[in-house]
Amino acid sequence: MENNLVIVESPAKAKTIKKFLGDDFLVKSSYGHIRDLSKKNLGINVDENFEPEYEIPTDKKKIVTELKKIASQVKTVWLASDEDREGEAISWHLSEVLKLNDSNYKRIVFHEITETAIQNAIKNPREIDFNLVNAQQARRILDRIVGFTLSPLLWKKIKPSLSAGRVQSVAVKLIVEREREITAFKSKSEYKVFGFFDINGVIVRAELNKKFKTNKEAREFLENVKADDFFVGDVIKKPGKKSPSPPFTTSTLQQEAGRKLGMSVTQTMKFAQGLYENGHITYMRTDSVNLSGLAINTIKSAVINKFGEEYSKVRQYATKSKGAQEAHEAIRPTYVDNESPELGKQEQRLYDLIWKRTVASQMADAKIERTIIVINSKENSKYEFTATGEIVSFDGFLKLYMESSDDETSDEKQSVLPDVVKNTAAIVDRIEATEKYDLPPYRFTEASLVKKMEELGIGRPSTYAPTITTIQQREYVVKESRPAKSRDVGQLVYKNNQISEKPLSEKFGGEANKLFPTSMGVVVTDYLSGHFEEILDYNFTAQIEQQFDKIADGKLVWNDMIKKFYGGFNSKVEASLKEKENKKWEREVGVHPEKGLPIILKIGKYGPYASIEGAEKPTYASLRKNQNIESITLEEGLDLFKLPRSLGDYEDGEVVVSLGKYGPYVRNNSAFYSLKKEDDPYEITLERAIELIEEKKKIVKEAFSRTLEEIPGLKILKGRYGPYISFEKKNYRIPKASDPETITAEECKLIIEKKNSKGSK
Repeated sequence: MENNLVIVESPAKAKTIKKFLGDDFLVKSSYGHIRDLSKKNLGINVDENFEPEYEIPTDKKKIVTELKKIASQVKTVWLASDEDREGEAISWHLSEVLKLNDSNYKRIVFHEITETAIQNAIKNPREIDFNLVNAQQARRILDRIVGFTLSPLLWKKIKPSLSAGRVQSVAVKLIVEREREITAFKSKSEYKVFGFFDINGVIVRAELNKKFKTNKEAREFLENVKADDFFVGDVIKKPGKKSPSPPFTTSTLQQEAGRKLGMSVTQTMKFAQGLYENGHITYMRTDSVNLSGLAINTIKSAVINKFGEEYSKVRQYATKSKGAQEAHEAIRPTYVDNESPELGKQEQRLYDLIWKRTVASQMADAKIERTIIVINSKENSKYEFTATGEIVSFDGFLKLYMESSDDETSDEKQSVLPDVVKNTAAIVDRIEATEKYDLPPYRFTEASLVKKMEELGIGRPSTYAPTITTIQQREYVVKESRPAKSRDVGQLVYKNNQISEKPLSEKFGGEANKLFPTSMGVVVTDYLSGHFEEILDYNFTAQIEQQFDKIADGKLVWNDMIKKFYGGFNSKVEASLKEKENKKWEREVGVHPEKGLPIILKIGKYGPYASIEGAEKPTYASLRKNQNIESITLEEGLDLFKLPRSLGDYEDGEVVVSLGKYGPYVRNNSAFYSLKKEDDPYEITLERAIELIEEKKKIVKEAFSRTLEEIPGLKILKGRYGPYISFEKKNYRIPKASDPETITAEECKLIIEKKNSKGSK
């Protein structure tokens, strides 16, 4: 029997660590937390100084029993969970449940899973850091108080099964507020003027220093400059540089993987966790940009070997993030010389991103020369055209990596300009005055939402991905792509002494993987903002995070922090419960033109719907999936009442499309056929409906079904997960070795008896 038991959180991590330890070490996984707050009542004893009431979940009892048995037989238990607050709490829970004491356990931490790091950790064990444990407990307890207290309020005031959370509700508020900014935005247009000038045989594009509000003003300008001569009024050359970005933190990795690789924050963290657990990168939950001295020296050698001495520049970055407290190093490859380890496609893409960003951070600045050419008119000195461009004289870190940006507004590309001198003639090729609309604020992507949360101090590296996942799972927010619309824009072109007008069409408003608030997200945000303004206040949420940091530093007692929060919070909850609010959330969008009755939007048991108020017969219609209860127009509201909709006749029966409890469907001859995701009930044609009807009939016709005379009532069927036996309202899976088409009654009996005997046992 081994003398040492090492406990980590995941099997993958256990497998990697085992390679670096001798035969005297047994490595086991706890599969994450082994204890959590009890689900009975609040799980917190409020009267006993907010003492948490922990329990072992049913799915963890087997692993706890196994760990207890092994722990009792070994000399030393090494608690090797992650080095952040969550990992510290896991180690503490293990020590409590396994009844470990100072003499038979050691706590070890490491930032990377390499042989050197593991051996150093074994040589330098420490005790459990109860400040970190208490910071984790405080977060868990506070979030439980908020979630368990606010959620029932939402059930009572809005709709059953809703939920609220301290950080998730603030994240939804950000998205709701941004949507309102976009809805309130009134787009205006103006004419931007670009001149295209022939300077020494090269066409240079330059922008005028004035914009015009109307087509008339733009035309007047073109008329005024018809006979003008232009020349190069000035040439400005400025040497400059570009510096590399620091190595990745959790937040910047999520942002860059979203922009460059199209990964969601959840996918990014999943693949990063796999890279860490298999020893390829350092710990992936960190808000530090620091690199160890050893890592910097290793990267320096790699840069010189790969690119040459002139490309190397050693840098040590300082962490600017408020309350940076998790790990002590940025995310980097554990072995810089291993540029392409054997990985799956997605892991390789993420590893490549991390490798390039880390190595580029220790490379020389790129040297550039910015050039500005000013083009003046001899006749109208108040008008000035400007062309900007740049030349990269030394690529430096750009040879390897260039950070992307969230900026969606820039459509001006830097260009390389010709080498010219002042007073050179600039001959007009053409001048274009094009109508440009100003753009509304941009909706959040997952990556830009993480960036905003980090800027406001909301959450920490371990909470960004779970928060964004939760608000989508709870359907307060949806991630969608929406097609662009078209609009006409004006353009005036002066060429060859003639002014012509060109009608143009431009795309606008297209969205790709953006976060939209749902109707429920809007209603819940409004209710919480109205009754619990402090909970949804960005500064207050950031202050709570800072208090967790103080607990982690041993500068604040966690019970005192919870007590102070609970007093004011609980009184507001009680006040809200006492309110007699009979009126639910509703909004009138206008009056039905034929019935003369108001159309009211409401929230019901099955979600948002529209109602024609005052009609003799109640008339309701559910909102479409991508419609928001706050921004829907009267025209869109009227469209909702077009269902049920008759499409025509088929096989002597009317084909009707409608909405039901489980979604849109087609009805024909008393049979129902569900629409597919891509089918819109408001636009589906008779031809498409017939396709769905025939497809369903074919599936039913070809469905496998077999009976046996020896066992009346027994059926052999093929289902989604393979062949099975249906008998007396129970299902029995048929083993792969048996053929459902030839299986005998005796074999069926054995399968049923075996399953039933297991069940009774």
